[in-house]
Amino acid sequence: MSIHVRDDLALPRGNPESQGVASSAFVAFLDEIAAKNLELHSFMVLRHDHVVAEGWWQPYAAELPHLLFSLSKSFTSTAIGFAVSEGLLTVDDAVISFFPDEAPAEPSANLRAMRIRHLLMMGTGHEQDTTDALWKQENGNWAEAFLSRPVDREPGSHFVYNSGATYMLSAILNKVTGQSLLDYLQPRLLTPLGIFGATWETCPRGIAVGGWGLSVTTESIAKFGQLYLRKGLWNGTRILSEAWIDEATTKHISNGDGGENDWAQGYGYQFWRCRHDVYRGDGAFGQYCIVMPDQDAVVAITAATNDMQAVLNAVWAHLLPAMTPAPLPADEEHAMKLAERIQRLDLPAPRQTASSSREDELSGRYGLEDNSLHWSTFGILFEEQEAAILLRDAQGEHEVRCGREAWIVQTAQNHGKEQRIAASFTWQDETSIAITVRYIETPFCHSIMCRLDGGQITLEIKANVNFGPSELMPPVKGSRIAADA
Repeated sequence: MSIHVRDDLALPRGNPESQGVASSAFVAFLDEIAAKNLELHSFMVLRHDHVVAEGWWQPYAAELPHLLFSLSKSFTSTAIGFAVSEGLLTVDDAVISFFPDEAPAEPSANLRAMRIRHLLMMGTGHEQDTTDALWKQENGNWAEAFLSRPVDREPGSHFVYNSGATYMLSAILNKVTGQSLLDYLQPRLLTPLGIFGATWETCPRGIAVGGWGLSVTTESIAKFGQLYLRKGLWNGTRILSEAWIDEATTKHISNGDGGENDWAQGYGYQFWRCRHDVYRGDGAFGQYCIVMPDQDAVVAITAATNDMQAVLNAVWAHLLPAMTPAPLPADEEHAMKLAERIQRLDLPAPRQTASSSREDELSGRYGLEDNSLHWSTFGILFEEQEAAILLRDAQGEHEVRCGREAWIVQTAQNHGKEQRIAASFTWQDETSIAITVRYIETPFCHSIMCRLDGGQITLEIKANVNFGPSELMPPVKGSRIAADA
């Protein structure tokens, strides 16, 4: 895929040594990522305002947006910072003051005491995350659901990671501006930084969910971090208040006992404090915007891993100590090695056996028993260099083209949204086919094991990462449908 970036909007590029970073450090970083089998999709490192290293593991690519999950929260916090600067609200405003129709008739003392700052610092006083209650709200009024939950503790006294609190920031912004988060941020943040094509998931009432659901490119993440590193200046122009950035990235509440856990160093306004006097925004499965003020550096990463601490440990072990105050002598050997490593970055299509002598016999459509994914039929038609998967579910019929031990990149419908995917297949034996589908604008990859024999089919589906079990449904059986049926 070609990459089209306007030169005046892209970050400037430089080589590592010219900005005081050893190329060998990036090689060591990539070696550790590979050795620990951590699935990264991209990385970009800025030093002294220049991109000094960047790479994408194919089939992921620079021009593709990536779902950020909770890294979205830091963008929501930034929107509140703009609103504070414009006098639209203050962090000491009572949360219920914005929701006279959704608040309980007799709010508790703790709910009355809850302020915007408590939403920002994850110190709302709730004993548990409210997000599940939002999802279950039958009338789709998430603010009402949030405000109806018991507030057992005094706000500001207790940290609970609470994506519902971030949704309330989005809902408050919508109340005071009449705009969505994206529409509000576009002229203030996104357009000045050259961030285009951002999307944000919304609640049933059309309000951006705030705490997750933003999709942008890796370079957009890096630009966001650079704005914070430069205390709100972008190319010499004031974009965001320096006072807000200082406040947002300061520890406001304790979230653990410190130690070597980067989720226990304190929490700011939708930013995590880290070891080494670093701070970050992050999202599930390894989406990072890491800001290193002492090193004058930013690290942006997208990934699909359940071991997020291991990724940070690799950054602390290899990149952070490699940053020196002055430029370094040229190191052609390691510069070439790094360039070669970056060129070879990929997540290859699984390869076991390219073909089966029974492909003609096994081609066809199969009716499936009832299952949790509501798949009614599953078809597979083999061609010379690919196979067509024909799937029917409650939304209709879908076709996925799978390369024979190679990726085919295409667009497909995923939960009603068109997304780019990369799909492939390989045979494990004469009757067992492994299908891999990567949703390359997200962390997710689904592996479908398909066993075909005697007119019968068995499907098993697993995810690389998931908030629940890796098995997406119990094994599903089915039978061949006659060609004229």
